[in-house]
Amino acid sequence: MMRNIYTFLIFFLFLTPPVNAQTASEVPLKNPEVLKPDARPKGNLTQTSDMTLARLVAIVRTLDPEAEVRGPAMRLNISDVAVTVITDPKHNRMRAFVAIQSLDGVNQQLLYRLMQANFDSALDARYAIAKEHILSVFIHPLKELDKNEFIEGLGQVVNLVKTYGTAFTSGAMTFGGGDSRNLHRKLIDELLKKGERI
Repeated sequence: MMRNIYTFLIFFLFLTPPVNAQTASEVPLKNPEVLKPDARPKGNLTQTSDMTLARLVAIVRTLDPEAEVRGPAMRLNISDVAVTVITDPKHNRMRAFVAIQSLDGVNQQLLYRLMQANFDSALDARYAIAKEHILSVFIHPLKELDKNEFIEGLGQVVNLVKTYGTAFTSGAMTFGGGDSRNLHRKLIDELLKKGERI
């Protein structure tokens, strides 16, 4: 089974073209505005039982009825971004990720900026490196994963992809003083609304 998971992972990581993003030389590295936290979404964030693979698949198919599911791995489309979700129920792990770009041509300055974002604007999702690619990833224990946590995590992964090279924000916390805050939070709120059907 683990071999199937890694085959699926390799298929999506290396056969799916990375998201178009700015090159390292185009990345603006200074922004004088101050970070302001967004309010957490209101509503019932608790669940009465452990998250299972079957329940996770049901959530994924609610968010994207055309999602591909292959055993413990799945792929869904959110806001024109293909997100891969890999689960390992035996070891109680789940990760959702998107390959953003190859490490070719990425300089130290950009990697430094990604580490800054991981501390203050990426929140639950993170920038990471695997197999010579920069990724946007959300990692969580499977059983303890709440439905809304999972949906928010997916939204944050997509927002990190879309703001790569500019604001580097997951959308739950972003630079104030402009229109970006509401635009990035909108995706997470739309996903949570879809999730209410489950």
